[in-house]
Amino acid sequence: MSDESQELGITESKSHKPGEWYAEVVQKANLADYAPMGGFIVTKPRGYALWEAIQDSLDGWFKETGVDNVYFPMFIPESYLEREKDIVEGFDPEVAWVTQGGHEELEERLAVRPTSESIIAPFMAEWTRSHRDLPMRLNQWCSVVRWEATETKPFFRTKEFMWQEGHTAHASNEGAWEEVWTRLGQYERVYEDVLAIPVLRGKKPEHDKFPGADTTTTVEALMPDGKSVQGATSHNLGQSFAEAFDITFADEDEAEQTAYTTSWGLSWRAIGALIMTHSDDQGLVLPPTVAPTQVVIVPIWQEDTKDDVLEYSEGIAADLEDAGFRVELDDRDERNPGFKFNEHELNGIPLRLEIGPHEVDDGEVTLVHRPDNEQSVAERDEIVDAVDEHLDEIYDKLYEAAEENLEENVREAHSPEEILGTIGKHGGYVKTAWCGDEACEEAIKEKIAAEIVMQPLADEGGTTAGEVPEPDRDECGVCGDPADEIAYFAKSY
Repeated sequence: MSDESQELGITESKSHKPGEWYAEVVQKANLADYAPMGGFIVTKPRGYALWEAIQDSLDGWFKETGVDNVYFPMFIPESYLEREKDIVEGFDPEVAWVTQGGHEELEERLAVRPTSESIIAPFMAEWTRSHRDLPMRLNQWCSVVRWEATETKPFFRTKEFMWQEGHTAHASNEGAWEEVWTRLGQYERVYEDVLAIPVLRGKKPEHDKFPGADTTTTVEALMPDGKSVQGATSHNLGQSFAEAFDITFADEDEAEQTAYTTSWGLSWRAIGALIMTHSDDQGLVLPPTVAPTQVVIVPIWQEDTKDDVLEYSEGIAADLEDAGFRVELDDRDERNPGFKFNEHELNGIPLRLEIGPHEVDDGEVTLVHRPDNEQSVAERDEIVDAVDEHLDEIYDKLYEAAEENLEENVREAHSPEEILGTIGKHGGYVKTAWCGDEACEEAIKEKIAAEIVMQPLADEGGTTAGEVPEPDRDECGVCGDPADEIAYFAKSY
């Protein structure tokens, strides 16, 4: 390998230094760069293309299920934010404030939106008059700002991040719960069917739910380093926001009723989970569903075979593009095949087609999978079907590896020593009976920086948050008091 190829490649180890490795992959695979202000990133075209792939899937599913896209101002008057006290208390340490416009002091401080309930809810109130106006389902794709004091990491945790936030109003609590489950199911679908990442569905404990919510549901994804990622959340807000912002409607008997509301969101943290889950010490690994380029064709020639090899490669590229695949033909003269292989591996292109004079003579194509370098040969005449099958195989490989990681890393523990020892040795999720006291979580958190990331859901058909299944033991795994809940402890991003 040349010195240039070495410089191009990843120098850190995913297993030994996952933080440094992750930062190197993000930069060398041209996904993002660091902005001049600490805690902010510049998203490059290849990184933004990943966000667009997620957005395209979710946005289509939202619209199929009655959601309309809107856009609200990024600034929220302080008086609006204060109308829901839990929002103010929950986000106050992270709110960025604008106090001056041009040369003039503002009469009222403006918050840079940390979330938009308090600017959207007043307008939902204005637009809701009758039960015929419900359900109202609004969504916006935007960025929000939360002035994190903790260490930031591209896509996982930045002071400004891209996301979608859905806000709905319903005539009944049953309607609100149906909404919560619909969105949670769509988030599960985007992780499992688009990002090749299996997730666990659950709810957050009472002390960790969204400020002002009745219940927060979540999908959690386990990373190879044993940490959990909160993949997306769907909140039943009950009537607290509707009461604070006067979202009322006339029912069929013309009696005034208070609406039930929900909110739900997924951020580009999903990109962080994607990178961390599948990538390796050679660089980025992407499932074909989101890869900006799904197939790269690398022609290999000597001067006397160049014209034939290129003509053959161009024909294959044209056929694949006509079939709808995202294809790149790498016919650069100034780079040798070895450099190209390394570069495309670093960039995570799922499938590489190698074409030399032997392939031309035999009417074949050599196919190489990015995740594991598995090679096979396909007939030229069957290349479209072959590529389709191989991309599916690559997706399945990625999903199965992530699924195996999840299945092997859910363990039970029944004492503080077992919980701490299991997380310390293995990482992953530790399932235990829990009495419901936040102090028990704190006792674990203080010693090993692990927390309750979720509680399992059993019955999603009713109007409650779902009753958790009976724990294997009825004593809290931390304090030993009677327990009728289950908690999953983990370190998290």
